[in-house]
Amino acid sequence: MPVRLPAEWEPQDGVLLAWPHEQTDWEPVLPLVIPVFVRIATEISRFEQVLIVTSDEGMVADLLRQGGANLGKIRIMEVPANDTWSRDFGPITLLEKGRPVLLDYIFNGWGNKFPADLDDMITGRLHEAGCFGNIPRHIIDLVLEGGSIESDGAGTLLTTTECLLNPNRNPGLTKQQLETHLRLQLGASHFLWLNHGYLAGDDTDSHIDTLARLAPEDTILHVTCDDPADEHYEALKGMAEELRTFRTPQGKPFRLLPLPLPEAKFDADGERLPATHANFLIINGAVLVPLYNDATDKGALETIGEAFPDRAIIGIDCSALILQHGSLHCVTMQLPRGVLS
Repeated sequence: MPVRLPAEWEPQDGVLLAWPHEQTDWEPVLPLVIPVFVRIATEISRFEQVLIVTSDEGMVADLLRQGGANLGKIRIMEVPANDTWSRDFGPITLLEKGRPVLLDYIFNGWGNKFPADLDDMITGRLHEAGCFGNIPRHIIDLVLEGGSIESDGAGTLLTTTECLLNPNRNPGLTKQQLETHLRLQLGASHFLWLNHGYLAGDDTDSHIDTLARLAPEDTILHVTCDDPADEHYEALKGMAEELRTFRTPQGKPFRLLPLPLPEAKFDADGERLPATHANFLIINGAVLVPLYNDATDKGALETIGEAFPDRAIIGIDCSALILQHGSLHCVTMQLPRGVLS
């Protein structure tokens, strides 16, 4: 294939993070959430580089120094941002004949729900600042968020109809037209569309990275709910049934590994929060797994370890991240090998 969207478990140079600040919706809970960002950056810096976007380089450097991060693996750039969801405004990296190419899609705040003008410019500003060397950056006139697609690195793309076909993203585009774009742009050749599955409190219109994740050896990890009284029971049951019908390009069923849905978590206003163990981040040599001080934490770590037996499985308490309706994968974007070097 001329272009290829690498799987997240392929070699990386680093991870992009955008730091929470007082002009973001994090402002009321900054003392709770900043330690989570420190922990994420510190753990990543043990294995690879971290590229951080912030409005205060000195403050972030001090926090990371105190947190024990490997500062030699961290680069901090002062670039303005609306928020912290790097997964959705960061570059989507293709490999073209083995060389990285950055795709800069439109980010419209998950269907114009939130301001996104600064975030939509971050990839371009980092590119102009030389953070990605001389790697080509292609501006794509299509709304697409990194959290809405999963790739196995070999042409299979897993996604949800609720997000990609939502009229708040690319109105007027049919499923067939969108597939045509993604075939050309991402090298996708095998589409797996989920019609079921959602999480209460999720602002993204059912991003795939909150529900089901591709893993090596034709594996899919997926969120399940075994409580018939839970509002997610029917939707996640329907999603599991769909996943059982999916086939690889070779016609084989996928190996399905269920991830337990954490018990219901609520904010101060009584709104349910989207706690999910599926929102893990794969890096060189490790998988960072979101935990929620929940009875399901241990089982989630074990199941994800089953999918990635050759990596360290590192749990991080992300109870504070879900206060703004996202989790660990949502605030990170991996940068494949060659992007930063």
